[in-house]
Amino acid sequence: MADIPEFKPRKIKFKAWDTESKLLMRLNSIDCNKGELLKKNHILLQFTGIFDKNSDEIYEMDILLVSDQKFIVFWNEEKGGWYYHSLKNPADVKVFLAPAGERMIRLGSQFELNEPYVAPRKRR
Repeated sequence: MADIPEFKPRKIKFKAWDTESKLLMRLNSIDCNKGELLKKNHILLQFTGIFDKNSDEIYEMDILLVSDQKFIVFWNEEKGGWYYHSLKNPADVKVFLAPAGERMIRLGSQFELNEPYVAPRKRR
């Protein structure tokens, strides 16, 4: 019988975009109501658990750079996982895994960089 590794819970971290002050910030506290995390006047952005090539944490809605292409990371509710797509080609959606993140450089949050959000499109 193979050794089963000991359970080690992952860190669940958030940053938040303050919709009033237009600043990205780390939070000291988050409200919780029946398991749902809330912060008034903030958009919560979850850490993906993946780091870029400079060991910077990558959060949802971060803009990442590979060569001269920009990508955005997002949570796909239907598939239950992290995905990314090129800002130029939103139909080219890929699963976001550590090897991809390690090739990229985090530029900042889509909110900080004022990049227009382009929702992923389904391929035809």
